[in-house]
Amino acid sequence: TTVQSVISCISESLAKNAICGKINGVLVDLTSEIGKNCKLEIITMKDKDAINVLWHSSAHILAQAVKAIYPNAKLAYGTASENGFYYDFDFKTPISNSDLALIEDEMQKIINANFQVVSTLISKEQAFLLAEENEEPYKLELINKIPGGEQVGLFTQGDFSDFCSGPHLKSTGLVKAFKLTEIEKTYFENDPENKQLTRINGVSFFFKKDLDQKKKNQELIEKRNHMKLGKKL
Repeated sequence: TTVQSVISCISESLAKNAICGKINGVLVDLTSEIGKNCKLEIITMKDKDAINVLWHSSAHILAQAVKAIYPNAKLAYGTASENGFYYDFDFKTPISNSDLALIEDEMQKIINANFQVVSTLISKEQAFLLAEENEEPYKLELINKIPGGEQVGLFTQGDFSDFCSGPHLKSTGLVKAFKLTEIEKTYFENDPENKQLTRINGVSFFFKKDLDQKKKNQELIEKRNHMKLGKKL
């Protein structure tokens, strides 16, 4: 059986509000199979874990948007961060903060489309061939480091697929408010010996009011910035 089917047996409203499951303390997708006795917890928007799942999925929406606008961009890695989400890219032509509005517009289209997020497990060999076919060199490096015999998570939303262990939101439409915050330089796997990449950071919420509050807080922080205040005084 799956996490989703167990939840559906408990309550229709719970099934509607469920974000993901937690099996023996590990977060999993709703489509994850339950093959043995375990402790199962249901994660809804009210739980602290839900925001990390939201940010994780938002990173993939960002990646899908970037690939739609910049097909030649290469995907490295992205996930939830301490204060939001990020994804690292290798752009053929450098981008700047002025390009973020264009990417946000494409992300909103993906959210409005409310694509169902489908997760599957494939073999390491299948994953390698798929990454090779899509000409994603950074994904090939990451897949190479996975021990032989282990399966690789592949999730799909719309016409976009990425390798990931999850968990993810049920659909892209659950992201109700988001903002791309900045661009910074980083290195693949945080190793200065590797190629420099472009990291796009962002933040997202289940409710628009939370994003509005975040913006207000940020404005207050800017007003109270002692580096600026000191010069004025």
